[in-house]
Amino acid sequence: MTIHPTAIVEDGAQLGAGCVIHPYAIVTRHCVLGDGVIVHSFAVVGGDPQDLGFDPATRSGVRIGARTVIREHVTIHRATKADSWTEVGAGCFLMVSCHVAHDCRLADKVIMANAVLLAGHVQIGGGAFVGGGAVVHQFARIGEGAMIGGAARVARDVPPFTMMTERDEVVGLNVVGLRRRALPRQTVEELKRAFREVNVSVGNMRELAAGALASGEFSSGEARRFLEFFGEGRRGFVRARRGAAEGESSGD
Repeated sequence: MTIHPTAIVEDGAQLGAGCVIHPYAIVTRHCVLGDGVIVHSFAVVGGDPQDLGFDPATRSGVRIGARTVIREHVTIHRATKADSWTEVGAGCFLMVSCHVAHDCRLADKVIMANAVLLAGHVQIGGGAFVGGGAVVHQFARIGEGAMIGGAARVARDVPPFTMMTERDEVVGLNVVGLRRRALPRQTVEELKRAFREVNVSVGNMRELAAGALASGEFSSGEARRFLEFFGEGRRGFVRARRGAAEGESSGD
């Protein structure tokens, strides 16, 4: 473990083996950091949430998974409820000036480019990428393997393995990301069909996804997780751009 001069690590913070806290970084007593976490200068991990009704005496915190890198000026706020946590998974990379608000949950290997802003209670699935300057509405969900374009405005839920840009506009599946996962061709084809089921047909997306699941036509875990995503959430769902309903991305 390395704590540089001028860094502040409050009494009560828990740091795993091999953590590095750079000069002028702040890790509050409300934090649990896994092994090998790196916190760069002027980042603040575990600050109080920006919630006018929050009682600072509340026992809540921030958990950071192993090997996550937190770059300069990142802020990660603790949860609002007693015995609850804001969570960032293992192997994540949060670039300069990102903000992770109270009660957010980021799964493993999430990458956020510079100046991404997450409001409270946002959830991001494993392996997702969020482009620089993107802003995400409170309680919105971004599914695993999704890619969010730079400066995008996310006010609704983004299904797994899709690409989203502008304001709540899906441009297709994240085909490049799927290839990097080395998924079987049959799995990719199932995902394309699942994408079409909820984006081409007229009707309620939750009902369309539920019907596709019940049909028994989708057997791969990825396609089923894509469809199951529509059974949860409270923000509604992003819609496919006209012409994108074949489930292909511009990166294909």
